[in-house]
Amino acid sequence: MNTPDGAAAPDALAPDALLTVRDLRVSFPGKGWRAPETEVLKGVGLHVGAGETLGLVGESGSGKSTIGRAVLGLVPVRSGSVTFDGERIEHADARRRRALSRDLQVIFQDPYTSLNPARTIGDTLAEPLIGQGTAAREARGRVAGLLERVHLPADAAGRLPREFSGGQRQRVAIARALALRPRLVICDEPVSALDLTTQRTVLDLLLEIQEETGVSYLFVSHDLAVVRFMSHRVSVIHRGGIVETGDAATVTSQPRHDYTRTLLLASPVADVAEQRRRREASAAGGVSRD
Repeated sequence: MNTPDGAAAPDALAPDALLTVRDLRVSFPGKGWRAPETEVLKGVGLHVGAGETLGLVGESGSGKSTIGRAVLGLVPVRSGSVTFDGERIEHADARRRRALSRDLQVIFQDPYTSLNPARTIGDTLAEPLIGQGTAAREARGRVAGLLERVHLPADAAGRLPREFSGGQRQRVAIARALALRPRLVICDEPVSALDLTTQRTVLDLLLEIQEETGVSYLFVSHDLAVVRFMSHRVSVIHRGGIVETGDAATVTSQPRHDYTRTLLLASPVADVAEQRRRREASAAGGVSRD
């Protein structure tokens, strides 16, 4: 159930969720002198349970990535709450954020810019461990296990990011996010910069890791097909508000909201004639993609 402005009603949020977002509002300064603020999130509510993947889907500019950044403390929250494991964190200071990074991690969209080009893969993976107090020798000893978990060879530790393909770099980014054994990972368009074959490999890896570790994902994407493949539940965001939430299979096959139906039409299919029809219908609905 959703309220008219898109905020999830209180009884729609699980009281025992790992992550709970309630009535979240975020505004950005306007462009130009004395320009009014732009409200990007307009009372958003959602929750992610332990071991669950919540897919968050919407077009470019809908506010989906801003939700993840607000959870991570990368954008200021104007009002509302972000609760992680029972603790309010929307205004956590830098010291608390460093401590939270043990349980709360992120995988960014671009594997080409998310890694330091001057640091070896081993140094990149050891850094979060050392930052949390692990001895340097022990941290470097755990790098081989992280590389094995994401199906990269142990000798990758001594190489630089430029020596890897885009899919391999994203595996390194996943290994870095997993280094501290987090309970929740924000996946912000983690496969949109990859070709289709590599996308499937990375998505399968994320599912495998979730099955092994019980980690939760907030999976942000513009692609409804990818979200359907990854998620237990799906929330659809449009113009800063959640317009539909439900079981992934139901939302992605029998959507109730007109905007979700338009997103479904925008998803690619193998049949050329059907794809042309979908593109025409999607264009009529005014949906853009990232």
